[in-house]
Amino acid sequence: MARTETDGTHPRPSTDTRTDWHAQDAEAVVSALATDPQSGLTAGEADERRRRYGPNVIAAEPAPSTWSIALMQLRDPMNLMLVAVAVLSVVIGEIPTAIVVAVLVGLNVVLGTRQEVKARASVDALARMQTPQGRVIRGGTLTQLDATELVPGDVVQLEAGDIVPADGRLLTSATLETQEAALTGESAPVAKDPQILAAADVPLGDRSNMAFQNTSVTRGTATMVVTATGMHTQMGQIASMLSAVAPSRSPLQRELDSLTKVLGVIAWTAVATIVVIGVIRGQDVTMLLLLGISMGVSAIPTGMPTFVQAMLAYGARQLADAKAVVKNLTDVETLGATSAINSDKTGTLTMNQMTVRSLYFHGRWYTVEGEGYAKSGKITQVAGEPVPDFTLLAYGLCLDSDATVSDTGEVVGDPTEAALVVLAAKLGVDAPRTRRTYPRVATVPFDSAYKFMATFHHLQVDGDTQFVELVKGGPDVVLARCTTAFRPGRQTVPLDEVREELTVATRAMSEKGLRVLAFAARRLDGREDTAAADPMSLVDDLTFVGMVGIIDPLRPEAIESVRIAHEAGIAVRMITGDHAITASAIGAELGLGPGAIGGPELQAMTDEELSAALPDLHVFGRVTPQDKLRLADLMQKGGAVVAMTGDAVNDAAALKKADIGVAMGSGSEVTKQAGKMVLTDDNFGTLITAIRLGRNIYEKIVSYIRYQMSKLFSLVLLFLVASIFNINDGVALTPLMVLFQHFFITLFPVAVIMLDPAPPDLMNKPPRDRAMPIANRRAFVQWLAYGVLQFALTLAAMLLAPGEMSTTEGNVPMTTAFVVLSLGSVLGGLAMRRDPESGLVPPVLGALKILSVPIVVTVFAVELGFLQDLLMTTSLTGGQWLACLGWSLIVPIVVEADKALRRRRRRRAEPVQPIPAEVAVDPRRARAR
Repeated sequence: MARTETDGTHPRPSTDTRTDWHAQDAEAVVSALATDPQSGLTAGEADERRRRYGPNVIAAEPAPSTWSIALMQLRDPMNLMLVAVAVLSVVIGEIPTAIVVAVLVGLNVVLGTRQEVKARASVDALARMQTPQGRVIRGGTLTQLDATELVPGDVVQLEAGDIVPADGRLLTSATLETQEAALTGESAPVAKDPQILAAADVPLGDRSNMAFQNTSVTRGTATMVVTATGMHTQMGQIASMLSAVAPSRSPLQRELDSLTKVLGVIAWTAVATIVVIGVIRGQDVTMLLLLGISMGVSAIPTGMPTFVQAMLAYGARQLADAKAVVKNLTDVETLGATSAINSDKTGTLTMNQMTVRSLYFHGRWYTVEGEGYAKSGKITQVAGEPVPDFTLLAYGLCLDSDATVSDTGEVVGDPTEAALVVLAAKLGVDAPRTRRTYPRVATVPFDSAYKFMATFHHLQVDGDTQFVELVKGGPDVVLARCTTAFRPGRQTVPLDEVREELTVATRAMSEKGLRVLAFAARRLDGREDTAAADPMSLVDDLTFVGMVGIIDPLRPEAIESVRIAHEAGIAVRMITGDHAITASAIGAELGLGPGAIGGPELQAMTDEELSAALPDLHVFGRVTPQDKLRLADLMQKGGAVVAMTGDAVNDAAALKKADIGVAMGSGSEVTKQAGKMVLTDDNFGTLITAIRLGRNIYEKIVSYIRYQMSKLFSLVLLFLVASIFNINDGVALTPLMVLFQHFFITLFPVAVIMLDPAPPDLMNKPPRDRAMPIANRRAFVQWLAYGVLQFALTLAAMLLAPGEMSTTEGNVPMTTAFVVLSLGSVLGGLAMRRDPESGLVPPVLGALKILSVPIVVTVFAVELGFLQDLLMTTSLTGGQWLACLGWSLIVPIVVEADKALRRRRRRRAEPVQPIPAEVAVDPRRARAR
């Protein structure tokens, strides 16, 4: 017997940790909850329990303030280094430099803060889903209350159209069905009844004697006793999981963090070297600080956060145009790293619209065309067969169901019955008019106890009005009540002659993942009174009419999208609340990899066993929200970058855990808030398009960092050499010259990189190796080599230029170095926009138009008086300009020669083999080429 606690006055239920209510009989549950099924709780008992358990609401975490987010952005290492530079600039009187650097820090903080403001809205959205009303028995009176007022032990009445206000154990029910797709992911409504379930470990979707908060009642009536409210409900547990899942930093964020640390070490080591040399030489403190600021500005990638943000924003706009909206800019890049997709089935890969796909009628097979609740579509058959008379089947489809479907596809009632109404429309029969013409004389309503529905009508059959019984239900139940079966031409034969044939037909549809419903009929002329008095007594001696196979059909683009994902080396797994057999059949139609497993088997496996089995498992059925979360976690630990798609509340925690959570636009608000991206067209194919765009953006970021780092290395070397050899009193360029380079010169080559079209073979490569960061050894060697090239040319131009050097007024050598560095950056950016492909191939005219701007800006910086005063430049002669151009042209020539040599070596090597089949389903075995 279940225990109760007492406080000396009233029995107190112990509900905080109970999860096995389905395994207790109704009387035991009522006793444990200390309530009464007829009179419910008294007002005083309800108040006491509300004080104990709190209101029936989903608790929301307070969102971080904008100021706290901004402070977190300010603590970024790169911004801290820039703040230090600004402070030092003020100390030595370099006010213009301090202002420019401060503006840059502010820009970085504002952009970063904007992207984080909505980071923790998931639980708030879940709270907004709270059901507003419930019919509760309090003190023996049925009362309409706000759902927030419910407490454990309340007795609640439910009927079709209600939203269940809390989790509860059913006490009584009549033909009750609930739609639990939002919680379990199962498409079809679930039949419910109060019968006890023997096992305590029954999966959530199979707890047929329980009703769950925020699921909807699609049929019947029931009385339930509330067993859990607020955060103790299944919805509340999902909210708890959302709160426990910490947002993870994207791969790009982690790589840029590492790169920033490396650059910080380089920058401050270089600054320390310059300061030590200056102290040894006895240089003035102000001059040393100026040198340190110049060195710091040159070595810190001041524009990198802004430029990367701009590139990601450009990618976000591209994604929005493709109907994929990202919340945070870094998620654009994360898409490009995706190596595994865990997709929900219902509403994501499928249309979430039950559809009759196959028809077995009078011993013959027919194919039903059309998708969803659209009433257009044909019934096709084998050539040469006579056109059948579907009259009896059409009667069953229309009259033995209650759902309605409008011409626009809006459904009222059970989705499975809606599929039958749509099939009737495809047969040319209008369900509402048929129901009005042939009203019911008697009815046996559907009940999960006997799993069929029967209705009795006066119908037109073979030109006469006859009293006919129509029966619809599971094939095993209907066949058990049949004695004969129709054959072609409406001939009847004993059922035993065709029983094996019907069993084979049922199995064939089930193995395809179809939900099978059987139809039967019986003529009962003259027995109207018996039917009205006891209709159940007449549900036997039936004649089998036919069967239909119903499925939630795949989205038309899903199969092609899965194929493209496999070609790109991305593993696609389907994770659903449906049974594993149904899910496996759909997985086969999609072309997923081998292996299907159900929730109970999955839960029985250890993490080590599941991780080892994952490469051979691609379909997961009957899973719980916890299972989805666990799968995402294990795949991430195995090195995969996981994208998780879904539209229901039960997907929310896994979406938040995944590297890129993808919510459907028509899905729940909770899911959209938990995810990092929303597909506004609910199209799985849009995710593949988004991944293609994400890969392209990553390639552009790599190109940008290659370009930026080469420039930074050239500046660091230039300042170090100038300091060590005391060139121009150790100051190669002024701080404002360096900032001018960052803002007004490099900006335009970056724009060229951003606008460069994607290579055509982008989705024929496997996902990049996550273990290979942007700042890998080979990349560093390339950056350094290109940096040395630009440094050497700039230094040579400076040393060979005529005139004396001075740090107090403009001079030709420093101006020459400034111009060569600018023009070399522009022309080098054109060559570096692609690698290892040539940067000088079409489309190149658009790039040249953009790059003409920094060339003109460089001329203005040298020749305009106010810019000369600000930057300490001086005018150059025509010959000096030609010399600068000659030095600068060496940069793209050497870069293109290096890439041509690498392309030649690659062509000489063995040709790249196609991605093996096992890689297509296990991207962990693939490595980026």
